[in-house]
Amino acid sequence: MNKIISKLIDTHSLSVEEYESLLNNITDEEKEVLRQEAVKLAISVYGKKIFARGLIEFSNYCKNNCYYCGIRSGNKNCDRYRLTKEEIYECCNIGYELGYRTFVLQSGEDLYFTDDIMVEIISHIRNKFPDCAITISIGEKEKDTYKKYFDAGANRYLLRHETANKEHYEKIHPKEMSYEHRMKCLQDLRDIGYQVGAGFMVECPYQTNLDIAHDLKFIEEFKPEMCGIGPFIPHKDTIFKNEKAGSFDKTLLLLSIVRIIRPNVLLPATTALGTINPLGREKGVEHGANVVMPNLSPTEVRSKYLLYDNKICTGDEAAECKNCMSQRMKKIGYDLVIDRGDCILKY
Repeated sequence: MNKIISKLIDTHSLSVEEYESLLNNITDEEKEVLRQEAVKLAISVYGKKIFARGLIEFSNYCKNNCYYCGIRSGNKNCDRYRLTKEEIYECCNIGYELGYRTFVLQSGEDLYFTDDIMVEIISHIRNKFPDCAITISIGEKEKDTYKKYFDAGANRYLLRHETANKEHYEKIHPKEMSYEHRMKCLQDLRDIGYQVGAGFMVECPYQTNLDIAHDLKFIEEFKPEMCGIGPFIPHKDTIFKNEKAGSFDKTLLLLSIVRIIRPNVLLPATTALGTINPLGREKGVEHGANVVMPNLSPTEVRSKYLLYDNKICTGDEAAECKNCMSQRMKKIGYDLVIDRGDCILKY
């Protein structure tokens, strides 16, 4: 067996140079070795359980103008919406009745949702559903804001680092945004006590294998409880509209590598993966993923929360999403479970 692959499997660690070499030179046979190891590790920690999170996309307003994103502030064609507090609560009510015990509140960086409003929303959900995990994914905030959310009852926070290379970060974000601040936010979240999710896009513009190697090393060292990895998909109203989508096969490989680096990580088979391949989420699970996020948002707004083009599952009711996903997982020998699914600190 390749020495680098043996080292990765044995130690769950490589140098940046070794990660880059692995990505540059890996064969199909070696990819299969990593896939099998990733699946074995996922099952050893979590069994054949796939955790379902109830996703609520409550606003597509965003103050940022990230070059790759369909809801960026500069997109004048975006049909904007905000859910009211009552609509958010109703999504949770529906989700709870369907059995979900994790809610993921996601939006753009919408200044309408002040600290006070978010604390009120989080507190309401925490008081009504004390047995549920509350995950927040609303971008970069200051540490005191993150602390308010945590004290109100939020358990987890998803904030993709996007890229662990400062120069690459600056090529895909406007100058108002800072690599240093993104990394500070992740550290603040960790210091407060959240279960933290990081992650990156695969083959986004200007990305090299060396960039990905830095991403893998960052994940190895930061040790996020969750890691979101999906292929870059262009959006027609961004400057990257003519760029090609990220590789399906490479995304699967990276899911396997991340599972080997962090055997206990909660690793989604993303909607983006399912968008570029009809069996994308199933294949993600068969490469080490163990989380899916069926949508609880009202059907009338789902088609408006488009970070990229051709997003799937925008017309399904919440129950349809859950039942469809359950059947999909059953076909490949896994069970969709809707409990909290906290990160198991085995490694």
